[in-house]
Amino acid sequence: MPKPRLLIARAVFPEVIQRLEACFEVDSNQADTVLDATQLAGRLGDKQALLSTAGDVIDEALLARCPSLRICANLAVGFGNLDLAAMSARGVVATHTPGVLTETTADFGFALLMATARRLGEGERCVREGQWTKWSVDFMAGQDIHGSTLGVLGMGRIGQGVARRGAHGFGMRVIYHSRTRLSPADEAALPARFVGMDELLREADHLVLTLAHSAATHHLIDARALARMKPGATLVNIARGGVVDEAALVEALRSGGIAAAGLDVFEHEPAVHPGLLSLPNVVLTPHMASASRATRLRMAHLAADNLIGFFETGRALTPVPAPALSAPA
Repeated sequence: MPKPRLLIARAVFPEVIQRLEACFEVDSNQADTVLDATQLAGRLGDKQALLSTAGDVIDEALLARCPSLRICANLAVGFGNLDLAAMSARGVVATHTPGVLTETTADFGFALLMATARRLGEGERCVREGQWTKWSVDFMAGQDIHGSTLGVLGMGRIGQGVARRGAHGFGMRVIYHSRTRLSPADEAALPARFVGMDELLREADHLVLTLAHSAATHHLIDARALARMKPGATLVNIARGGVVDEAALVEALRSGGIAAAGLDVFEHEPAVHPGLLSLPNVVLTPHMASASRATRLRMAHLAADNLIGFFETGRALTPVPAPALSAPA
């Protein structure tokens, strides 16, 4: 029996390709060229399987040109690049890589919070540019983290990881808002207190976004939400760029409505809102929260597990959760 044909859309680790070559006829984009929609459809047209990344848009137009496709293994925990309704209608299975990146992403989220609140980016630039000439009592004064109030919007695995670091490592009071409330036992273990959205915005000294992006959460952090935040607060986004209205954020940062922002994700990445680039009180990183080699390797192996499991047993290991299939991506 011939092996199923697989396209690996972007470069991955050689050991993962070796695993997949035992089970598939592999077309691997190891040159790591960013494929546009036409190029992706051209290479995927006769394939039964795809190992995609968050930058590969799988929509109805592409699926119509790839009738053989049976599974798309997304190398990401998020799946906003997948048109789940169109995939479901065509019987194409969608998988993702949850769990394996939780702790690494929570580590980075807290690092970004610290860099933002304590003005690490500004301080580093000050030294490099030769602007550090004298000491003054308010020189590079930022916001304390220990003993402050940490707000978490979206209390899934990553949100809980950030909350644990804040509560246990820095003695922070943790409040959160989420679509699904944690159990009393889980709240006590963190510890964290569930609050309404208004209270979260009003009380958080540092607000970290870890919620999924959907039609319901698009631009959830808009001008009105930013105006309700505590003066001097910091905002950190390690979720998805579309959760934040970037134009409104620029205005809030310029006006001093909030003190600073740390952003690892952007609405139109890799493009960044030009207003953000010119502001000193923003820490900008290139969607790298899960970027440790060990974690990225685990993600790639989990994507491979999904592909191999689907064709060997008919079941993928980590399909996109069923509720997401009925909601906008």
